[in-house]
Amino acid sequence: MLSPPRRRRTVAVLAYDGMSPFETGIVTEVFGLPRPELDVPWYDLTVCAERPGPLNVVGGATLDTRHGLDVLASAETVIVPGVSDVRGGSSPALVAALRRAHARGARVVSICSGAFALAAAGLLDGRRATTHWQYADLLRRRFPRVRVDPDVLYIDDGDVLTSAGSAAGLDLCLHLVRRDHGPSIANAVARRLVVPPHREGGQAQFIEAPMPPDVDDDRITVSMTWALANLRDEITVETLARHAHMSTRTYLRHFARCTGTSPIRWLIHQRVQASLPLLERTSTPIEEIARAVGFASPVTYRSHFTRAMRTSPSAYRRAFADVQGDGR
Repeated sequence: MLSPPRRRRTVAVLAYDGMSPFETGIVTEVFGLPRPELDVPWYDLTVCAERPGPLNVVGGATLDTRHGLDVLASAETVIVPGVSDVRGGSSPALVAALRRAHARGARVVSICSGAFALAAAGLLDGRRATTHWQYADLLRRRFPRVRVDPDVLYIDDGDVLTSAGSAAGLDLCLHLVRRDHGPSIANAVARRLVVPPHREGGQAQFIEAPMPPDVDDDRITVSMTWALANLRDEITVETLARHAHMSTRTYLRHFARCTGTSPIRWLIHQRVQASLPLLERTSTPIEEIARAVGFASPVTYRSHFTRAMRTSPSAYRRAFADVQGDGR
């Protein structure tokens, strides 16, 4: 049996004067709470500020941190949960710290307006990035070299990740846990947080009805539940529509309204996600895994997997085994 990782990964989150505690609280909740029930060494979280000491936060409270930008720049994952003024500039000291962190190989992450700090540091130049929809035009105008996408929950560009407003930061934090520890651990954390285990990064920021009012009676949910139980089979939009007792056209419209994505895109994502535990826990050949989760061929599976995970199934299996074995 593979031994679990022994060393805790370091995460640093920026605190600043006048901030809302919510985004920082998301990071603290996911990475800062000990989780002995998961039987893996959890993260080592540090809250940092440009000037250590008391900070005023929304609501008349104060937050006091002993750690400065030197600690922020030395972490393996650096998270900027927002900026105090989207129209003002980030300080030279913060810009330098973010550049140092990125240059030494850290993952640099933004939540909501934190993208403005990453852009000021030049870390988003030439990259696709997102922020809260109400800031998207401003981000595009201030930093024209950034390819701003205002329609998604988060974007994983490998070493630089950005998310939309507030709650989308929770989706991105869970995505980071999924990258580091696999879907089973991420799903366990989601259950503790009482949130959906996974919302795809490409899902739209605007969703008319993110959760159906009555799961038992909702026809879209019925069709999705059936699909999840039958991923191995050939499933078309027409098949899903029949299970929902709708016309194909009506089904497509209602599905997009309920989920923020298309049935085929959702189905591909579910199949890729279903394959992850098989890659992590078994030595089943890639060809068999592809069939087991419903892809028509291993080539199709590899193509969709690579697009979704930014690595191949074989490389994912090796990397996950390496992480489990040596604690990195």
